[in-house]
Amino acid sequence: MSGIRIDRWLWAARFFKTRSLAKKAVEGGKVHVENQRAKPSKELQIGQTLQIRRGETVQTVVVTLLSDQRGPATQAQTLYEETIESIERRELRTSSRRMERAGLTVPSGRPDKKDRRALAQLRDLDQHWPQSPDE
Repeated sequence: MSGIRIDRWLWAARFFKTRSLAKKAVEGGKVHVENQRAKPSKELQIGQTLQIRRGETVQTVVVTLLSDQRGPATQAQTLYEETIESIERRELRTSSRRMERAGLTVPSGRPDKKDRRALAQLRDLDQHWPQSPDE
């Protein structure tokens, strides 16, 4: 197989549920081949790098096999290999979403004077907390 349409490959690799969704994503600029916007009819070759944006997540994958038939998920995972940087970005984004859902936020910078005073008060409370009789 010399090449395959990018929309058919995205569908076969299970990035999109239908081929028409894959085609719309490519037309909408959500899929880039070698850092360039592609058309749905673009011929995809082994070894090319794709950036696929779905929602807020961006996956960077390298094409390892070509297929135009959709198979089981285990077979679809053999068609590509996700880059290490892409995996790290995705995991970082997932962990930050979990923290935000739990009500935790990462501070944007150094604490100001008011924040430092509040931290000092907490430290003082912890140091002067009455000890239980067991200790």
